[in-house]
Amino acid sequence: MGADPATGPDPAQLPDPATLAALCEELARAAGDHVRARTADHGGVARTKSSAVDVVTAVDEEVEALLRERIAAARPHDGVLGEEEGASAGTSGLTWVVDPIDGTVNFLYGIPSYAVSIAVVTGDPDPLTWTLQAGCVHAVAGGTTWTAGRGLGAWRDGERLVPRSAPPLAEALLGTGFGYTAEKRAREAAVVAQILPQVRDIRRIGSAAIDLCLVADGRLDAYYETGLNPWDMAAGALVVAEAGGVVQGLDGGPASAAMTVAGPGPLVSELTAALHRAGA
Repeated sequence: MGADPATGPDPAQLPDPATLAALCEELARAAGDHVRARTADHGGVARTKSSAVDVVTAVDEEVEALLRERIAAARPHDGVLGEEEGASAGTSGLTWVVDPIDGTVNFLYGIPSYAVSIAVVTGDPDPLTWTLQAGCVHAVAGGTTWTAGRGLGAWRDGERLVPRSAPPLAEALLGTGFGYTAEKRAREAAVVAQILPQVRDIRRIGSAAIDLCLVADGRLDAYYETGLNPWDMAAGALVVAEAGGVVQGLDGGPASAAMTVAGPGPLVSELTAALHRAGA
């Protein structure tokens, strides 16, 4: 099963989203089993990335290697974009977007808010242009699993997620997160200082994938964050969209590293307006 370089993949030859969603969940659960087996001895910090506080553990590297091996066995012609090892091209028209542990700092400190996030997309693995086909976020410590397939809906542990009404911004519980450099955090703190008085409260959970899924199932009303990478948002964004929510940037276009805002449509409109006023 390949792609014509001139025309791209033939949609009729691609697996259906239900098949891909089932494989996403199978892979995420297998990766979660490995993470759970290593929680007592996570190997410490293997290296750092954008700053001294942006850490990678040995388990991050082990889990991504495991996922790449299993994807290659199940779908040998697909590409993979992973947080730790970067991109490897495929020929099928599908790319797996993998975050082996979203919330590594939480994992390192034993705070039970971290997840395996796996999605599969058509097109370039770029949030500005990709088409999300399926995804799964598996919260390792608690075992909660969110799964979605394009056009099929979203589920939490087998329960279908349904669209919900939006509270006004003043009554909204928001999630957000912060970058890993002092300069970024100073800018983000200035925005939070302006947004906080306008909402019910703000939570900083430490995993973008979990934040997005909590929006999808109504335990957060909305979420915003700058600096998300493709692997941070891919699976969670599809869960939100398939649960009836909106995921976008500040200008109403696709979410990206510049800004991701997620929630029910009317609330997202209010929140993006407030973020504009706050200079986000």
